[in-house]
Amino acid sequence: MTVFLELGQRPDEPGPPIHGAKTYPAEVATRLAADAEKVIAKYPQSRSALLPLLHLVQSEDGCLTPAGIAFCAKQLRLTDAEVTAVATFYSMYRRTPTGEYLVGVCTNTLCAIMGGDAILDALQDHLGVHAGETTADGRVTLEHVECNAACDYAPVVMVNWEFFDNQTPSSARDLVDGLREGKPPIPTRGAPLCTFKETARVLAGLPDPEAAAAQTPTGEATLAGLRIAKERGMEAPAVTEVSDSHSGPDDEKVAKEATKDQAAPGPSADVPAKPNEPETDPDATESKT
Repeated sequence: MTVFLELGQRPDEPGPPIHGAKTYPAEVATRLAADAEKVIAKYPQSRSALLPLLHLVQSEDGCLTPAGIAFCAKQLRLTDAEVTAVATFYSMYRRTPTGEYLVGVCTNTLCAIMGGDAILDALQDHLGVHAGETTADGRVTLEHVECNAACDYAPVVMVNWEFFDNQTPSSARDLVDGLREGKPPIPTRGAPLCTFKETARVLAGLPDPEAAAAQTPTGEATLAGLRIAKERGMEAPAVTEVSDSHSGPDDEKVAKEATKDQAAPGPSADVPAKPNEPETDPDATESKT
């Protein structure tokens, strides 16, 4: 008897399964294989190229599909299950079709208290969609995202993972209106906006040289700590020598200092006998009973 299993997450796992076309047309597979060869060549171990290859197939479909999973598996000599396990772990790999612009509103702690929740509510009302949904025109997919390490500019909205800093509900509405009208605004910093599929290709390691050259520099808030350190003549101590961690008593002292506030280890199955108490032979005890 033959049993067919459709790969995807377990029924109790969140998120939709990976669905769509199961194979690529020959011309698409050939084109992607040429790109994949360039990506794989960058890594000493071919399977290390899995994450960029997942971005590559996402640049073709706008999300992951069984065809993309099978393509990655074939290129790296992995099983479809191995590729699916990795692909469903990371939130940057989409399981449903994505609009031209993926708009993510940070709702983590600092952005939330600075207005991130209000921005997400305003965009849901303005676009007529909930987080995780795409507008009817296919232009914008809205989602809430975890921290993007941009707390110095909170609250932050990201479009295809480019930063739009210090947002308000009003500015965020203007932002998505520009996206839907085909007039994408310039990000606060980073590269100029491109579509979601084009962004996925960049993340695969195949960037557009002109776009890469047009990067907006890092902002003043990010560099504030460096500026203050320079003004006060502060700098990291120079590393004069790297030694083995077991090279001498100083290393033991450092190790004790680093672990002095750690919790005591949990109970062990191997409990030593108390002082002046003979050890019990479990076999002898068992024989008496």
